[in-house]
Amino acid sequence: MRKELLVEWEVFGRRQVYGSPWVEVWLDDVEIPGVGRIDHHVVRYPRASTTAVVTNEAGEFLLLYRHRFITGRWGWEVPAGWAEPGEEPAAAIVREVEEETGWRPGRVELLTEYDAMAGISDAHFRAYHVTDCTRIGEPEDVSEATSVEWIPEGEVVKLLTSGGVPDGPSHAALSYYLGPHRLARRS
Repeated sequence: MRKELLVEWEVFGRRQVYGSPWVEVWLDDVEIPGVGRIDHHVVRYPRASTTAVVTNEAGEFLLLYRHRFITGRWGWEVPAGWAEPGEEPAAAIVREVEEETGWRPGRVELLTEYDAMAGISDAHFRAYHVTDCTRIGEPEDVSEATSVEWIPEGEVVKLLTSGGVPDGPSHAALSYYLGPHRLARRS
């Protein structure tokens, strides 16, 4: 029988190095079992992060094609954004889908939640499945994307496997929807 060893870091204190409404950088004074006491950088996000896999009855996915200046890459993404202070994450994703795509969500269902970079950040994402959308006009936020398109499922799978969806939260949400979400609904 294998003896379990619980490895839990102990936090003795923390101090903020930088802060803004979007991101904070902290130094946490921690003790790592078997290593000792160190200062560990932690990136904290003061607002809830949300993404949405938007589908229609034809089996298409509503995606945005955009450039990310930090990585210098173009790619397809799902609608996403932060909840405003006091705003429920589900309400935030409804607002974000509308602003970024020009489509008003009808039904919103939580798909999954995950910690994107648990070793260094408290970035916690909620991914939703959005259906029954109604076209209300052009996207309000023209800085979000070069184009907004309904893409067939087969093409989305090709984009995922070829690097056409380089954004982590988009990749995670689409992959979860196409994999575990579907498998769980079959059983």
